[in-house]
Amino acid sequence: MTTIPLNPDTVAELQQCLDLLVDDGTLPGGVIAHGTRDDRPAFLTSGIVAPECGSTRPGPDTLYDAASLTKVLATWPLIGTTDGITAETPIRDLLPDMPDPAPGANITVGQILAHTSGLRPETRLDQYRGRTEPLAELICNEPLIAEPGAGHRYINRGFILLGLALAHLHHRPLDELAADLWQSLGMTRTTYGPVSRSADVAPTERRLPGAPRLWGIPHDDNATLLGGVAGHAGVFTTPADLATFAQRLLTAYADGHGLGTWLRTSTEPRAEIEPGLHRGLAWILADDGRIAYHHGFTGTSLYLAPHTGRYLAICTNAVYHHQDNRTHLAPLRNLAIKAVTAD
Repeated sequence: MTTIPLNPDTVAELQQCLDLLVDDGTLPGGVIAHGTRDDRPAFLTSGIVAPECGSTRPGPDTLYDAASLTKVLATWPLIGTTDGITAETPIRDLLPDMPDPAPGANITVGQILAHTSGLRPETRLDQYRGRTEPLAELICNEPLIAEPGAGHRYINRGFILLGLALAHLHHRPLDELAADLWQSLGMTRTTYGPVSRSADVAPTERRLPGAPRLWGIPHDDNATLLGGVAGHAGVFTTPADLATFAQRLLTAYADGHGLGTWLRTSTEPRAEIEPGLHRGLAWILADDGRIAYHHGFTGTSLYLAPHTGRYLAICTNAVYHHQDNRTHLAPLRNLAIKAVTAD
C-alpha cells in the first residue's frame, strides 16, 4: 500500500483552527500529531498546557487524560490479542460464576464493542456502594434497555465488563496487561493513572469552586471509583505515543498480521450510528469505512486511514474551563476527518 501525506493546505487549516480555539478561550492549548505509517510524525501546537503550569507550552510528550480513547488504546487491542476470544463469545464465558438468569450474561463481545449490547447507557457505578456482589454480576443483573444487537447506543458499561474479563482471564490487573502491550508497541509514556502533577501533565476540570483541580487523576468519575483503572477510561497518553500507536496499527494493517488483522475485522460496519457513520468493533467508521476514529470526552481524538496510511491525533484538555467546552471542538474534529481523507 502506498502512503499519501496530508495536504499542506489542510495542515495549515488545522493549525489555524487550533489557534482560534486557544485564542477564544475554549481550551488552554493543545497538540495535533499527524503523519503516515512510513514517516516521522509531525506536531502542531498552540497555547499553554494550563495556567497551573505557567508558560509551559504543550508538546509531543505532554501527558493528557485520554478518557474514552482508553477503549481503543487498552481494551480493544487486548481483546483482539487474547486467545480464545471472538466477537461471538458471550460475556458469561469470560467472567466467573455469572448467574444464569442475569439479563446481560449472554451479550457478546462483538455487541459490547459495537455498542449494541442493550446494557443501560447510564454508567452510574456509585449506585452500587455498599453492595457485596461482584461488579460484573451487578452490571449484568440490570434489566436490558434493548434487545442485544438491535441498535447502536454508546455504552461504557460493556467496556467495564471487558476490562474485568481481561483481568480475570489473564489473572493480572488490567493496568499491567495494558502496560505490557504499550511497551511492546514502543509507547513509553502511556499509562493508567494516577500520575504525579507536573507541568508536563495537562490538568482538566475543577468540579467545585475552591476545590483542587483534577490533575493526574481521571476526569471520568466511574473510572475513579474503579481506582483509575477501567476498560472504558483512565488512560493517560501523549501525542508522541498516539502517533506511535497509529503507525504500529497502520503498518500491521498493511502487512496483514497481528493487530492489523484485528483492525481489518474491526473496520467492518456493525451498526449504523447515523447516515454516513457506522460503528465497527470499538471504532467509528466514516467515508464508507475507509476512516476509523474515536473520541475522548476530555478533548482527545485519534483518526486512522488504513488505505492511505495516514493518521491524526488530537490532544487537548478542552474540559479545563467547563466540560461543555469539548463540544466546541467540532470544527477541529471535522477538519481532522477532512485531513485524513482529502487528496
